[in-house]
Amino acid sequence: MSTESQEQDSGVGTAEELSPELLIKHPLQNVWSLWFYKNDRTKSWEENLMEIITCDTVEDFWALYNHLEVVSKIPLGCDYALFKQGIKPMWEDTRNKQGGRWLLNVQKSQRNTDLNNYWLEILLCMIGEAFDESSDDVNGTVVQIRNKGDKLAVWTADVKHYDAIMKIGKTIKDRLNLHPRNTIGYEAHTDTQVKTGSVAKCRYTL
Repeated sequence: MSTESQEQDSGVGTAEELSPELLIKHPLQNVWSLWFYKNDRTKSWEENLMEIITCDTVEDFWALYNHLEVVSKIPLGCDYALFKQGIKPMWEDTRNKQGGRWLLNVQKSQRNTDLNNYWLEILLCMIGEAFDESSDDVNGTVVQIRNKGDKLAVWTADVKHYDAIMKIGKTIKDRLNLHPRNTIGYEAHTDTQVKTGSVAKCRYTL
């Protein structure tokens, strides 16, 4: 019996039978969706929130990232968000309701020096499952460009998961190489919705 016949009988396929994409692409553990919030005051908040594209391989992520406007160049009032597929970057989503966010305030003076690197590093933490066993608690990340200063946040699923929240926060500080004096705070979404003034109560700080 020929080698080809043996392969057919045993159910073993040849390399030529596989999709070329499967041979070269590296699948991500989760499928991620990129969202863009456009600051159009003639539309409602939800109408301004648009899902742009999803990616499920390392190569697709880089193709997406390399074609995006860098975050420091998007207009004031706009956001980028990267969330696990099926989760919308809004408090009302059922998978966000019980959760909160680690929040880093980025000064305007850092927009052209640090913000792009911070955002890319957080994106790599997302798709690379950098939070180890706590990665399941991560829902997504949002960057907001604002006149008074920009905001970078990582959203988690449940405010009661203290160990996972602290692991995620410590990983963020480590990966962004933040100075010890540069603190980040964790806010519950329920607290953010009922905040007084412009400040929400921080459940935890690092």
